[in-house]
Amino acid sequence: MAFGRLSARKSDVPMSEINVTPLVDVMLVLLVIFIVTAPLMSSAIRLDLPSSEGGDPGTAPQAIALVVDAQGTMFVNDQAITADALRLKLRAAAQRNPMTELELRADASVPYGRVVEAMGLAQKAGLTRIGFVAQVVSP
Repeated sequence: MAFGRLSARKSDVPMSEINVTPLVDVMLVLLVIFIVTAPLMSSAIRLDLPSSEGGDPGTAPQAIALVVDAQGTMFVNDQAITADALRLKLRAAAQRNPMTELELRADASVPYGRVVEAMGLAQKAGLTRIGFVAQVVSP
């Protein structure tokens, strides 16, 4: 049996660099999340919808959403549209299916005449089902 000293080897030098791989992984995941959610947050049109105490928020199987903002500008599918282009779009929808519903969302500060103008365009195009969208206030 030999009682000798074990060979002394030098201890490893402590690592002084920061491992950035997990940081890069987390940052890339956050970047993807922001890329996906940014268009969803910016595409909404801000409206101050009138309130109602009754009603059941239902959905129509075929509908066209028409938005009239506070300045009186009309939007279909979040894109501004002129009265002539709206007239053509509504007429085409009425020819495809006369039971298509027009979901009219108008800001509370829009003059009544502008809302009536939109309703008249829809009726003249052949759409007779017009739904007014409002916020439902719980009692």
